[in-house]
Formats: sequence, C-alpha cells, structure tokens
Amino acid sequence: MTEEAGHPEGLLESLRDLAATFVALVQTRIEIFASEVDEERTRLARIAVLALTALFCLGLAVVLLVLLVAVIFWDEHRLLAVGLLAALFALCGLASLLALRSAVRKRPKFLSATLAELRKDEQELGRR
Repeated sequence: MTEEAGHPEGLLESLRDLAATFVALVQTRIEIFASEVDEERTRLARIAVLALTALFCLGLAVVLLVLLVAVIFWDEHRLLAVGLLAALFALCGLASLLALRSAVRKRPKFLSATLAELRKDEQELGRR
C-alpha cells in the first residue's frame, strides 16, 4: 500500500535522507572550519612567543656587544666603533623586515581546506 499512488512515504523518507545528508555536510564543514581556526590560532601564538623570545635575547646581546666594543675602543675610535655597529644593526634589522614580509606573504591562505571542501560541494551540487 505504501508503494502505490505517488509513494508518499517514499518521498517523505527521501526528504528525510536529504535533510540528514545536508545536516551531516554542514556539520563536517563546521568541524573543518573550527579545526583550521584552532590550528591558525596555535600557529600564531607559537610564532608570537618565539618572536618575542628572540627579540628579547637578541636585544640584550646587541646592548652587551655595543658596550663591549665601546669599552674596547674607548680611548681611540669609540665614535667610529659605535657608528659601525649601528650601521650593522640597521642592515640586520632591514634584512629581518624583508624576511618577515616574505614569510607573511608566503603563509597558507586562511581556511583554505574549508574553502576547497565548499568548492567541491558546489561542483557536486551543480552536477545534479
């Protein structure tokens, strides 16, 4: 009896299956999104901690190096020594900024996996 007259139970079951599939699809995409956000947050926190630690250590080393050179050349060429060190550190800072800019430009696109999955979904839905 359920197989006759337009199959109302079959149509209702198909709609339920379609809704369940859609909900599962959305849930999967949300999980991918959440995972990517968490990975990005962890990556940025690690980069920030490493950068701050490196800056602190390098800054302290620079101050101590400048003091050492200034003390060594105090009597003869202290201004030349300090000037050369300042130029050296300025060049190192410029090189670091260029490397940082390159690293920022080369980083992976945020939410790339989520966007790729959504593109796949769009293509699959377009075929039907």
